[in-house]
Amino acid sequence: MGTGLWLVPLLIAGLSYYRYDQLDPESRSIDRHSLYPEYDFIVIGGGSAGAVVASRLSEITEWNVLLLEAGPDENEITDVPSLAAYLQLSKLDWKYKTEPTGKACLAMKGGRCNWPRGKVLGGSSTLNYMLYVRGNKHDYDHWESLGNTGWGYEQALYYFKKSEDNRNPYLQRSSYHATGGYLTVQESPWKTPLVVAFVQAGVEMGYENRDINGEQQTGFMISQGTIRRGSRCSTAKAFLRPVRLRRNIHTAMNSYVAKIVIDPLTMRATGVEFIRNGRRQIVRARKEVILSAGAINSPQILMLSGIGPKEHLRHVGISVIKDLRVGDNLQDHVGMGGLTFLIDKPVAIVQDRFQAAPMTMHYVVNGRGPMTTLGGVEGYAFINTRYANHSIDYPDVQLHMAPASINSDAGVQVRKVLGLTDEVYNTVYRPISNRDAWTIMPLLLRPRSRGTVRLRSSNPFHKPVINASYFSDPMDIAILIEGAKLAIQISDAKVFKQFGSRLHRVKLPGCKHLKFDSDAYWECHIRHITMTIYHPVGTAKMGPPSDPTAVVDPRLKVYGIAGLRVIDASIMPTICSGNTNAPVIMIGERGADLIKEDWLATIANK
Repeated sequence: MGTGLWLVPLLIAGLSYYRYDQLDPESRSIDRHSLYPEYDFIVIGGGSAGAVVASRLSEITEWNVLLLEAGPDENEITDVPSLAAYLQLSKLDWKYKTEPTGKACLAMKGGRCNWPRGKVLGGSSTLNYMLYVRGNKHDYDHWESLGNTGWGYEQALYYFKKSEDNRNPYLQRSSYHATGGYLTVQESPWKTPLVVAFVQAGVEMGYENRDINGEQQTGFMISQGTIRRGSRCSTAKAFLRPVRLRRNIHTAMNSYVAKIVIDPLTMRATGVEFIRNGRRQIVRARKEVILSAGAINSPQILMLSGIGPKEHLRHVGISVIKDLRVGDNLQDHVGMGGLTFLIDKPVAIVQDRFQAAPMTMHYVVNGRGPMTTLGGVEGYAFINTRYANHSIDYPDVQLHMAPASINSDAGVQVRKVLGLTDEVYNTVYRPISNRDAWTIMPLLLRPRSRGTVRLRSSNPFHKPVINASYFSDPMDIAILIEGAKLAIQISDAKVFKQFGSRLHRVKLPGCKHLKFDSDAYWECHIRHITMTIYHPVGTAKMGPPSDPTAVVDPRLKVYGIAGLRVIDASIMPTICSGNTNAPVIMIGERGADLIKEDWLATIANK
């Protein structure tokens, strides 16, 4: 939801003129073309977790590390927070889609939801809306209670703080935050009055305005994001650029991994086969292969390598090396999009109102202004529906608030990113094109539905089959309906009266037969404008040896295969209650420490 593509040439010219990379104390990562035949560690995927793992492993000077990334480097556009939506469906996006189920994504073309994933250095941290949310302490204590020793909240907090460089003055003295880490966290320097009203509305409803990453989660907050001096702070910028001159880390971009090489006699991962510039190459790993390709690509690569559900592997013609429940347990934060509140004051983000040239130059020169907005999400809240357990701090719905809606860019990008059909856009949103509007997106924090990732074929270039199974558990939709009603209640707060805020009441074409504002109508709306919040996790589940559904143990080693770990969002046994990027960085930090403990202990014992 930001400025249009007509700004892009202007932006690049401005950033180049100001020698943007030299303003950044760390220049870009070096793309190595002549690789060694062998490395101690090979990390597959330079994303939210992989960049962290590679950076941390290279701290041990005796080890050499190869980082393989399928996509290219970041560019000038990825740096601009407000242009997040423009990165989707670009060459930096894997452009995945879910399978149609008839139960969700009904307002999208072909009944399929778009699932953007980062195909770029920094992975989805280069594509996302930069929100820094850690989840709830009960999430991590729950992981530990499942038998995952060392994954409780206390340890998680240690690793959140290890990465963090929090530049918000009011949080710097908090025992829940840290300064001086690689990852910069701060508020956007620019806000609309709508987000201030949103937080006040929460207080009016009896919620606290609080640091949702602190002692308690329930409450309202102005968004914190992974940005630095007004530009995106991806894990590539945070963790890879500062170590770019280390001799023991090589980064190979545009390197598409086809499979992990596993010796069937020793059941050990010995290397990685990948395609680069049309050439198939194999690089060997002396110690370990670390798979950090994300919750879609990690299970895909495991299955292509012969690790996965045996019936499925046989079905696509791959010989089975290890029968494990890879690709099951897929979870995502599903939400409701398209809830639109119209206002009479010119305070929202409306594309046609912004003057391109002055706004762009203000951003380029000062790192300020509307282009620093976190993909448009200005505020968030964690609230309890009637289904939540009110006796503990464990909210069941998160709200994302944005000072814009599907209509705010006159149909240029947001409708494309969502894949909305023309009928839905033209009926509901075109009539209010470029009008001031804002939105709240309710999302389900702990869905009960579970989906799957499967191979389409044995060809590594074929996209995997993603079945999100949204709303296969009826409880999920029941909680979201309550979330929608609470969102509308917030919009009715006294503080929003000053803007003349009111709900846009045009019915969706597929829900015309239902009474507007009834539970049945909201259910129909949710099933039509189903929003993924881009948080797929869980497809290589972590669990103790007693868990038959686990793929990795609590040290993130793949069961039955030596020298192979998975370190990314795939390992989450259950999805954390909040945006997943900060937790995945935490998993990367902890995973790197587990590797160091295991290998440095063996050296110490010799």
